[in-house]
Amino acid sequence: MDDFLRYFAQDIGTIFHAFLNIFKSIFGFFAKIFNVGARMDALEANGAEFTILEWVLFILANLILLAIIVCLVILSVKYGKKVFQFRVPVKKYQEMEKKVKELQRELLKSNYEKDRILSMKLGDADVSGLVEDENANGELVNKNRNTVDSPCVDPSTSRFFRLTSVDNYYKTQYVRPEYEENITLAEFCERFRAFSASELHLYYDLKLIRHFIASLGTARIIILQGISGTGKTSLPYAFGKFVNNDSTVVSVQPAWRERTELYGYFNEFTSKYTETEFLRSIYEANYYRDPSLVILDEMNIARVEYYFAEMLSILEMPIQSEWKINIATAVWDNDPCLITDGKVDIPNNVWFIGTINNDDSTFAVADKVYDRAIPIDLDSRAEAFEIESPGSIHISTDTINQLFDQAKMEYSVSDEVMAKLEEMNQYLIKNFKLAFGNRIMKQLRDYVPCFIACGGTELEAVDFIVAKKVLRKFESLSLDFMKDELNSFIVYLDKNFGKQNMTICKEYIDYLKKTN
Repeated sequence: MDDFLRYFAQDIGTIFHAFLNIFKSIFGFFAKIFNVGARMDALEANGAEFTILEWVLFILANLILLAIIVCLVILSVKYGKKVFQFRVPVKKYQEMEKKVKELQRELLKSNYEKDRILSMKLGDADVSGLVEDENANGELVNKNRNTVDSPCVDPSTSRFFRLTSVDNYYKTQYVRPEYEENITLAEFCERFRAFSASELHLYYDLKLIRHFIASLGTARIIILQGISGTGKTSLPYAFGKFVNNDSTVVSVQPAWRERTELYGYFNEFTSKYTETEFLRSIYEANYYRDPSLVILDEMNIARVEYYFAEMLSILEMPIQSEWKINIATAVWDNDPCLITDGKVDIPNNVWFIGTINNDDSTFAVADKVYDRAIPIDLDSRAEAFEIESPGSIHISTDTINQLFDQAKMEYSVSDEVMAKLEEMNQYLIKNFKLAFGNRIMKQLRDYVPCFIACGGTELEAVDFIVAKKVLRKFESLSLDFMKDELNSFIVYLDKNFGKQNMTICKEYIDYLKKTN
């Protein structure tokens, strides 16, 4: 213990003594300054013989000393205020900061509503970029909250960089186009075909174009299947060019297993949301009324019912206002404008187009996917032809939907055809244990009128739906022992619909007979 005390006195004690000397020097400095008596005695003892120059130096030295004192006092006061001033607790400060941001967000929403009301009063609601639609209750709802005057958010400060960038574009740069309204579905199909051939050198049969457009009026999911090189991806691509709104191509990857492959996910390490092109396309479609196609290229290179299951369920909801994607469990103050309660709406101007290659490198598409979609076969390419370009078109989804609705009113399936289909249903139940489901009948009632309005015939549309939606289920049967039944079914079709009709069904049955 004695050794330690000697060490402490020689080493640590010396350091402490030097540290104390700092404070002694500071206190000594102020003691010397404010010891007026001692300083006056020194002045009396030496100042009697000062020259003028020495008196000037005396005054200058004291002024410098006074300046040092004033600076020290000012610094001490400022530091003391910082140390001893009243401080709000950290938790309370964070709550106050959050409330301020919430008030800013509410102010932003109020600006949206103010601009909408102002535009309505002026009778020019389109000037501000507002788009209104009717909800399930027939009430007008704002589908586009874009306003030029509303403040923008710096994308680098938001966890949704791409979606916030979309907001800023539609707030500052987007100009709503003049939509063409005086057009029929038949004219639309013919112009689309001519545009693809003349502008893009993509050639399609007019009947295929009619099937594709009629499918848009029937389902939200369309499957284009066939051999490679027949234009499965280029058909929806050309449609996007024709309507002046490029289709979004999403290349499906073999490793896709769940929903985050499509919608993205929040990265806890970067505090940023990993946004996908699929999510951006759906989000952006809420800002405009042009038809928008999202292409899932080679969709069956992974199991569709895994990564696309949630979307299949959402699109089955009967009320369109319930079509929402849940992408965030918590809401942040600077999240994109069109994210409400962590959800993004799927607007009615979006369709999903899946392309399928049926080979050994892909998975079979489940029935739940086929049942909700309209499949179209592209097995061959049309011959090239020369035609004058009609130019592209600006058409709103509202106009297209009105054309579809009008067609369903004017060209409903005839009673004669409905009776034949009911008879066919009984035939299929008796001989193949298959039947028309309610979903298939609904699709048929929607598809046939749209196809007729596109320039086709009723029996062509019925032939297409029966072949793609009903007879496709034959693949699940043991057809090796049913060739006689298949031949009898062809005879049945000839008898009830005519030998020159139902060609797609007959060709498909012949294909099944050859492959089994």
